[in-house]
Amino acid sequence: MERVYTVTVGTARRQYPAGTPYQAIAEDFQPSYPHDILLVERDGKLCELGKQLDRDCTLKMITIQDKPGMHAYERSVIFLMLKAFYDVVGSEQIARICVEYSLSHSLFITARGSFELDGRLLERVEARMRELVVRALPIQKHSIPTEDAIAMFQQRKLYDKAKLLSCRIASRVNYYTLEDFCDYFYGYMVSNTRYVKYFHLELFDRGLILRLPDPAVPEQLAPFQPSLKVFQALYNSERRSAALHISNVADLNEAICQGNATQIILAHEAMMEKNIGDIAESIAQRKDVRFIMIAGPSSSGKTTFSHRLSTQLMACGLHPHAIATDNYFLNRDDTPRDENGQYDFESLKAMDVEQFNLDMSRLLRGETVELPQFNFKKGMREYNGDTLTLGPRDVLVIEGIHCLNDDFSHSLPAQSKFKIYISCLTTLNVDDHNRIPTTDARLLRRIERDARTRGYSARATIQMWPSVRRGEEANIFPFQDSADVVFNSALIYEFALLKPYIEPLLFNVPKDCPEYPEAKRLLKFLSYFLPLPTDNVPATSLMREFIGGGCYHA
Repeated sequence: MERVYTVTVGTARRQYPAGTPYQAIAEDFQPSYPHDILLVERDGKLCELGKQLDRDCTLKMITIQDKPGMHAYERSVIFLMLKAFYDVVGSEQIARICVEYSLSHSLFITARGSFELDGRLLERVEARMRELVVRALPIQKHSIPTEDAIAMFQQRKLYDKAKLLSCRIASRVNYYTLEDFCDYFYGYMVSNTRYVKYFHLELFDRGLILRLPDPAVPEQLAPFQPSLKVFQALYNSERRSAALHISNVADLNEAICQGNATQIILAHEAMMEKNIGDIAESIAQRKDVRFIMIAGPSSSGKTTFSHRLSTQLMACGLHPHAIATDNYFLNRDDTPRDENGQYDFESLKAMDVEQFNLDMSRLLRGETVELPQFNFKKGMREYNGDTLTLGPRDVLVIEGIHCLNDDFSHSLPAQSKFKIYISCLTTLNVDDHNRIPTTDARLLRRIERDARTRGYSARATIQMWPSVRRGEEANIFPFQDSADVVFNSALIYEFALLKPYIEPLLFNVPKDCPEYPEAKRLLKFLSYFLPLPTDNVPATSLMREFIGGGCYHA
């Protein structure tokens, strides 16, 4: 007698024979969802649609508007593009195709070989992609011994993947096939090509962009409005990594295995220090600058950067003074609330903009000003006799979420402000086809710092992260191109350094909570890295802001 299992989706309960693919179940429920179901979450565990039913379970349908669904879509469209590229050009003509980084809801990709990368070629590749979509070809998962996988990727000249897998202790490896094309991806994929319908290829700078759907309207492509300053910062960082011969996780692991970790740490720190010194020189050369305005998304290392910049400014003969814009919060009773009735501390309306401008304008005129301090326990500003008068070589180093927004400093002359956008823009990838989102780097930093300084669990940090990201989208990212300088705070070795700190925190996330899939994804990601001890990380390093042991109060 055939065994039957009960499947619960929301309030609905249905029965299916054992061995029913989740795709068949998803198709039954698809009419209730406005977007394609790409994955299912079974009792808190993500599953691909090709997996078969083997128990009574509760399923949550995952679409492209869910973070795991968007990740699956992105991996799958990369796989589709690679297959089409190899079909059109021929494997013997391709030296390397590398998915470098995200740029304005698109992926920047470089392609090298004995072919000309032009618009006509991209039209042919995109046409081939659409042919594969119409055919609804299955994307199939396979499991083989790790040694066999290494040999297979070496034979196919995908040496980055072979080298990556050589440091894996798992006995088996999953890989995917699309007809005769195979590749390795970390994370889940859609079940067939018909789910990957929205994309476009365009030439851009030294490569091409693969445009992706708009998360808000998945049936449309997101507008491509790149920040050229951020792109240049990413390109410069990539060049610095290339100078250290590290472009992916396998290269970093190899350096650690060969005992070269200390040189990598010190070399990258030296590069960063030179960059900060160059910024200080630029400021010193602009005689009218009195206000250095620093802003960036969460966990970018703004506090440590401000201290290091101040040190370099002193070396240039300037006298820096730190100003925290948090001291200009409105008193708690006057703070606006969001749509959920919670205090909206990230809104510009939560700041006493006029008092800030009054104080800064008086300082600019040479007057003595008593600066406020915000008492977060009482929820109000206090004045405790902290006065400041600007001399001819004095500058203010001002850090805060709204520092790039001219509405916040509207009364200050443009020539008196030097604006710096800081973000953790990692260019290190798992391998050529598996990029590392820059948001992952910041989230891992935040998890460790929250646990160390605030006693928050990893679950709590993951839970609040979407709210943090929404605040960044509204208050920081729109103003990044107004910056005079974009500073990249990513360190090439930081994931290996964070691994021993973060893993125990992530393992402590309960399996029955909504944050578990994200914790599991991050654990899988960290498993690719060999750990790195903290012994030779300088006390001035930006990483000390997150792991402790630094010489600055951060």
